[in-house]
Amino acid sequence: MTETTVRALGATAGPSRIVLGVCGGIAAYKSAILARLLISAGHDVRIVPTDSALQMVGRTTFSALSSHPVHTSVFDDPEGVEHVRIGDEADLLIVAPATANTVAKLAHGIADNLLTATALVATCPILVVPAMHTQMWLNPATQANVQTLRDRGVFVLDPAEGRLTGSDSGIGRLPEPEQIAQTALGMLCEQDLAGTRFVISAGGTREPIDPVRFLGNRSTGRFGIALALNAAQRGARVDLVACNIDRALLPNHPRIAVHPVGSAEQLQEAMNSCASGASVLIMTAAVADFRPAHSGESKFKKDGSGAAPDITLVENPDILKGLASDRSHGALVVGFAAETGDEHGSVLDYGKKKAKVKGADLLIVNRVGETVGFGDVDTAITILDRDGNVLGEGEGTKSQMAGTVLDAISLSLGSLD
Repeated sequence: MTETTVRALGATAGPSRIVLGVCGGIAAYKSAILARLLISAGHDVRIVPTDSALQMVGRTTFSALSSHPVHTSVFDDPEGVEHVRIGDEADLLIVAPATANTVAKLAHGIADNLLTATALVATCPILVVPAMHTQMWLNPATQANVQTLRDRGVFVLDPAEGRLTGSDSGIGRLPEPEQIAQTALGMLCEQDLAGTRFVISAGGTREPIDPVRFLGNRSTGRFGIALALNAAQRGARVDLVACNIDRALLPNHPRIAVHPVGSAEQLQEAMNSCASGASVLIMTAAVADFRPAHSGESKFKKDGSGAAPDITLVENPDILKGLASDRSHGALVVGFAAETGDEHGSVLDYGKKKAKVKGADLLIVNRVGETVGFGDVDTAITILDRDGNVLGEGEGTKSQMAGTVLDAISLSLGSLD
């Protein structure tokens, strides 16, 4: 996510007072970048480090970034009762990085510095982003403390996996500042989807030809991921059925559960399994129309004759049409139509035909091609009802268009109440 996207998220949320707590982990330098992103988004950021954090990043840096004095102890400004004032005025409290020590203090109500005292006073949403060595994160004590915080309604982001201190590598790395900023700003958004559950498919299916090769497509899953993140930020619980999505792209959000799948048949099984009790089903995944009737147990090899292997294809199930025709789940069904257009009709012409055939409540039509639609590029969409009538359209980043789609879904849910 770029700084421009962060600014856009901040603009929709409006100016807020954010307290950024920083603990004494090696990742404390990333908190300076995080503070800058939040300030660039238009928010007032007050940085409250621990004494150990100031061993990593200097007080002057934090003060210059935030334009506020930086204190670590409740005795720094006793007449102002600073921990009460800061905590009481905050719209959001972020602790990033959060060490195992501070996670334990937050879980058990220990208030031995300005940050932990402020956390006890705060009644606003709290986002805790742990960063520590792998063994410390996996220790049962830390896991129990994290679960305690989550049970109290605190948002705890799981740490990322990657390079730690020295030559060590594993889970425990602080997520990138852009990801933390996106999650934090999403917590300030209007929670118009609270109490709903979304099931969203994303990515592209792969149909195995042999253990090495497959039939696939160009979908990266970015639009589906943007929908999942936006829905979660607006209060929904999300089951993301991820088809062959790069692990680095998968979202890290407390309200998103990821279900990896590979083929169209696996996708169909996962969508049907998750559909029960869902409010909204969204099919953004690009599903292969056909699959090999049989997959080779070993790699096909050239024999020098120039003859290609004989691969018989069979039709895959129409997952969207199946979800739309079976209304036992009671969910709003939303489909995606990636179209190219040709001499016989435009993208919209084909989209309108597909809307009538599929039977989904909403169909999102977007133009795709070798250089359009797939990957980290802008996109243009048209929103149709089941009869092919145009309900809306938009053009912009996938995150922006995800917001447009969710606005239409929110209106549709409201009309069903």
